[in-house]
Amino acid sequence: MSLFESPFFKDAYFQLESAAQTMELDPNILERLKYPKRAIQISVPIRLDDGTVKTFEGYRVQHNMTLGPGKGGIRFHHHCSLSETAALAMLMSFKCALVGLPLGGAKGGIKVDPRLLSRQELQSLTRRYAIEIGPFIGPDKDIPAPDIGTDKQTMAWFMDTYSQLTGYAEPGVVTGKPICIGGSLGREEATGRGVANCINFAYEHFGNKIDRKTTIAIHGFGKVGIPAAEILHEQGARIVALGDISGGIYDKDGLSISKVLNYIEKNGVLKGYPEAEQISNDQLLELEVDVLIPAAIDGVITEKNMKNIKAKMIAEGANGPITKEAVDYLVEQDVFIIPDILCNAGGVIVSYFEWVQGLSHFFWDLTQINKSLHDILKRAFVETANKAKKYKVPFKKAAMITSLNKIQVAMRSRGLFP
Repeated sequence: MSLFESPFFKDAYFQLESAAQTMELDPNILERLKYPKRAIQISVPIRLDDGTVKTFEGYRVQHNMTLGPGKGGIRFHHHCSLSETAALAMLMSFKCALVGLPLGGAKGGIKVDPRLLSRQELQSLTRRYAIEIGPFIGPDKDIPAPDIGTDKQTMAWFMDTYSQLTGYAEPGVVTGKPICIGGSLGREEATGRGVANCINFAYEHFGNKIDRKTTIAIHGFGKVGIPAAEILHEQGARIVALGDISGGIYDKDGLSISKVLNYIEKNGVLKGYPEAEQISNDQLLELEVDVLIPAAIDGVITEKNMKNIKAKMIAEGANGPITKEAVDYLVEQDVFIIPDILCNAGGVIVSYFEWVQGLSHFFWDLTQINKSLHDILKRAFVETANKAKKYKVPFKKAAMITSLNKIQVAMRSRGLFP
């Protein structure tokens, strides 16, 4: 597969071109934004526990770094590809610009199912990957973070490997680290908290407020879905359905998030949870709810199921969970979509906070972090709402226009070298 062939990249590319046409973006700027600055494909050989050597494909794509160093997660997933990574890097460029961060867009990954590797094999994989992309990353070049299939332990191994190469501790090379080695308070739940914040902003935008009548379904009860569910549940919303890799559970009267989490802690997955109806993830997506949060992977709402979607609002907790065709259809049905580059930006915002704290060697308290996260997202939401009104476009396109306008100003100021 070439860099531009995946359906995900084509959808991201379409969003760029559509917004550019509406806002009459400088064609020279558009031409540069179509292509990533740098796309790296590497081999990641490791010795498995049985003594054999296996080589995995690894990637790092840096899309646009006009605003600052690259920023983006590292994904360990069996469907990871160079084209998917390029699409995610492009969306990261737009996401960072939209929320006003001095960072560019990047993304990385390895084509692997991490569940099939032992802890030692995962550590070897992470360290070898860090070595292979080492010349292209750093606190002032490109700062990775966790994504699907990776976590704070992955980042700790990555930071340690990079630090061994430099000869001194370099906590600023990654974010999403454990607190004990320079991580930030609030980082683990930041993306989910941002999703909850954006849903609240959307309700306020329409003159409403989340209460016990608000029904919510979450597809992807993991790093993003869990904190979003906890926060929205605390605010009074009824979380009626949750889904993970094993399937979904449903209770029209609302699920007890604490009981569900206790069950997962003992059993690993949602399947078999005794106090709710067992449903499929496909059924979950098609429930009649006020808010649907697709928080797992891209491309879960497509031409195949878009006519069955009954949610009034969709908050894109994952990157690209709705395909282009489905977005167009749902907008025509007056479904309000909170776009991924805004809705799930909480993670990169608090990653930015972690990066700044690491560089300054001065750490913030959780109250300051959560307030700053709220304020940055609220400002971006208002700016997007203003663009939607000005151009008379759906909120998803308005977010892209808002982002592109900021990137355009910066690229024009810096010019083209040489």
